[in-house]
Amino acid sequence: MIRAIGIDFGTTNSVVALLHDDGSVTTQRRASLDVFRSVLCFWTEDTPARRVLHHEAGPQAITAYLEDPLDSRLIMSMKTYLAQRSFSETRIFGQPFTLERLVGRFLAVLLADTPSAPRIIVGRPVHFAGEFADDALGADRLCGAYAEAGLSQVTLALEPEAAGTRFARTLTEPATVLIGDFGGGTSDFSILRFDPNAGVTPLGHAGIGIAGDVFDFRIIDRAIAPLLGKGDSYRIMGNPLPVPPEYYSGFARWHLLSLMRTPRTLRAIAEVARTAQHPERLRHLITLIEDGLGYALYQAVSTAKAELSRADATTLHFRHNDFVVERTIRRPEFEEWIGADLARMAVTVDQALTKAEIARDAVDRVFLTGGTALVPAVRRLFEDRFGADRLVGGGEFVSVAEGLALMGAL
Repeated sequence: MIRAIGIDFGTTNSVVALLHDDGSVTTQRRASLDVFRSVLCFWTEDTPARRVLHHEAGPQAITAYLEDPLDSRLIMSMKTYLAQRSFSETRIFGQPFTLERLVGRFLAVLLADTPSAPRIIVGRPVHFAGEFADDALGADRLCGAYAEAGLSQVTLALEPEAAGTRFARTLTEPATVLIGDFGGGTSDFSILRFDPNAGVTPLGHAGIGIAGDVFDFRIIDRAIAPLLGKGDSYRIMGNPLPVPPEYYSGFARWHLLSLMRTPRTLRAIAEVARTAQHPERLRHLITLIEDGLGYALYQAVSTAKAELSRADATTLHFRHNDFVVERTIRRPEFEEWIGADLARMAVTVDQALTKAEIARDAVDRVFLTGGTALVPAVRRLFEDRFGADRLVGGGEFVSVAEGLALMGAL
């Protein structure tokens, strides 16, 4: 029998964990993987009676999109918009979808084979992503999305506290622990007091909308966008003007490039290319948009970023027709690109300490989780503040979900 279910709905990946009667925790695996990509793909099929809207979620959504990118609609990074009042609804092949309904569709697939349990604990960030995020709205929409998926009774818990609950199982004596939880869209920091006899006492929290997705964008912005015309100029009536920078905002997340695949946008880029300093670069940009290559480009960048966590340098490889990228990236160069982001993370860590009203030397352990925790510059940020001997990690991709499940027993 399952005592509780922990659900970590993430910006990039989602994980479901199950707490069993014997106190053990397992993740619900799909295709031998603990994580499930947080994406949806919609497409239509014409029948004699009507046009039918179909959808897939997770890896199958990506497969469906790549098979027919021109006639499908890919939705990703849904969690990023939960706290944004500017997003009320979108239309997909003429049908209206609120954000709650979209997320609910995804969650229904994620949880399709999940057994029932008396308690369902779901994660939420300390602060939702977005410059003008409304955290209360984000929490309400998240609960609404679970209701859309048929789960009207869920308990929200802070994601870093969940990771801390999992880590607390390794403690044998009281300790003050800083939890760093790095997702795809947000980085959250919580300071908790753990006592094997008295339980968990939250001391302070802080969060920021900077994480792995932003690091990917920095690589694209510095290593690839200039090869596609960013920073170049073109001429109108003999006067030089910069190539519109908004052409490159779609690289912030790979699926956004597909939104640029409209005749109006492509005509505008082609017109700029006609008098551009390097017209071939903008023609490459048009090809990338037309051929729906955002995912392939994103995969190449993610691979390079991961390699930079293991090596001092890597080569970013990407090729499509006559557009070829063979760009060597050294770790110091990458760290310079993300330097401002790291500085903002550091400020956020200090804010958590201030809210907890403790000094750095009062922190006994620092537990880092999430894929971005593997980036050496991120780890160094904490080593410099707390000392390498206090840092611990493990279960980078599943610790939040497992902790949420464990919280179901409390």
